[in-house]
Amino acid sequence: MTKHTIPLLAEDISYFTRILAQQLKDAAHPPAHLSLMNMLSRAAGFRNFQHLRAAHAAGARLAIPQDPENIDHQLVEKTLHQFDAFGRMKHWPSRRKIQELSLWAFWARLPARTTLQERDVNAALRAEHLFEDPAILRRSLCGLGLVTRNRDGSDYRRCEQKPPAEARALIRILETRYAARAGQ
Repeated sequence: MTKHTIPLLAEDISYFTRILAQQLKDAAHPPAHLSLMNMLSRAAGFRNFQHLRAAHAAGARLAIPQDPENIDHQLVEKTLHQFDAFGRMKHWPSRRKIQELSLWAFWARLPARTTLQERDVNAALRAEHLFEDPAILRRSLCGLGLVTRNRDGSDYRRCEQKPPAEARALIRILETRYAARAGQ
């Protein structure tokens, strides 16, 4: 059976020592190992060692995310190569996966819960890329379901949704590049 380390935190060492000394003074002979662990646990504010262990185990379970994210870091890295040092896309990628992941960066730069005209969307997209083709970006954003538009193409709205793990990683990295652009 493997031993797990269980940290013991005492908010006030003076109080902890006083409670422990009182318990040791009441003992007729030196306490056994389990009795000493129970005394230490009670001095730290727990009922006994089992209570301390259960509290620690629950804390450890809650600290670990239940749904660990599996991020394809290689895909994020390849996608980052499409952007310059200021977070602007240099050219439209040929690979579909990189295109789709890149579109999340554009999605993140569009204002949330706001209706935009086509010219406003074009202006926002032009600020984020260097190859001067906002139409392909607009169409791709709509095709991927990241943006909706009226049938006549007059009003555009960003579709609010949680980006996938790779997109969140890409957006987080690009935020630092956007900050460098703002400080330029």
